[in-house]
Amino acid sequence: MLRRWSCDGGRYLNFVAKYSSNSWKSKTVVHKEVSEALLKNKPVVALESTIITHGMPFPQNLKTARSVIEIIRRNGVVPATVAVLNGELHIGLTRSELEYISKMGKSAIKTSRRDIPAVLSKGLVGGTTVSGTMVAAAVAGIPIFVTGGIGGVHYGADKTFDVSADLTELGRTPVTVVCAGVKSILDIGLTLEYLETHGVTVATFGDSLDFPAFFTPNSGFKVPYNVKTPEEAASMIECNIEMGLKSGMLIGVPIPESHAPLGTQIEAAIQQALQDAKNKGVSGKEVTPFVLQRVNQLTKGKSLEANIALIQNNALVGSQIALELNKLREIKAYGKPQTVNILIVV
Repeated sequence: MLRRWSCDGGRYLNFVAKYSSNSWKSKTVVHKEVSEALLKNKPVVALESTIITHGMPFPQNLKTARSVIEIIRRNGVVPATVAVLNGELHIGLTRSELEYISKMGKSAIKTSRRDIPAVLSKGLVGGTTVSGTMVAAAVAGIPIFVTGGIGGVHYGADKTFDVSADLTELGRTPVTVVCAGVKSILDIGLTLEYLETHGVTVATFGDSLDFPAFFTPNSGFKVPYNVKTPEEAASMIECNIEMGLKSGMLIGVPIPESHAPLGTQIEAAIQQALQDAKNKGVSGKEVTPFVLQRVNQLTKGKSLEANIALIQNNALVGSQIALELNKLREIKAYGKPQTVNILIVV
């Protein structure tokens, strides 16, 4: 497997020793651009595909996915979109594959860790969630993953036990997730408590300790740490990997200030959408896509606009962090950063 992350004194950190095995090879397709980047110790950022298949309608989903990929590339980092295509776990997609899953939309299976064996063995198409994408990133040796937001603890979880698999994955998979926090449809306080219990380091990006709530920069909850620069974030991630803690990290990036004023309007729409979901009997993993679609209707497209803006901003921040992490590891291994040449597959 691809495990070429250099570490101190010429020693190689076997980043995914716990996760990699020969059995993955027959079910995993690593895009040539991604595999060459990993073998040459170039920075790579993982991207999920549920946001494409279930988070946005076509063609906005394809347009957004392409814009995110372009932002990452412009920062000198290789993007690796993860998805399941015809029973194979793809790490990195071609342009035609990206368009294919964009058109598939909700016909694709929402694929978390628990779904991977079924979706692969049955030869299905799946959009990977945060959980599923973290598994793939760990297998390939990609330490940073960018997304819009993560799942969390649902209100009433004390009775329903409705807790996102994203949280469990963060507690056992050493991949850093860069996102805009947790949507306000979830119990953010309990979500942060759950992450603490599972040993997940949570930090905000910027000057504030206020944890973001996706559409709004302040959820009303604070976290213990913040990182003000990509360099500071990279240093924290490197410590987590070198210590072998086997848990992930979460970096919350607030929505860009230009779109933050929409937060109040969107929050009101979210509450209405939640009530609509309850009235229609929508539950489980169908709640989030239903609410997002309903909120987009209620806000006349403004929530989708804000959603796209925050995802693009997360891609910018995440790729900057990945670049700095790569520089940090090269300095430790070689005494200086190595030249980065990006291979772009058209």
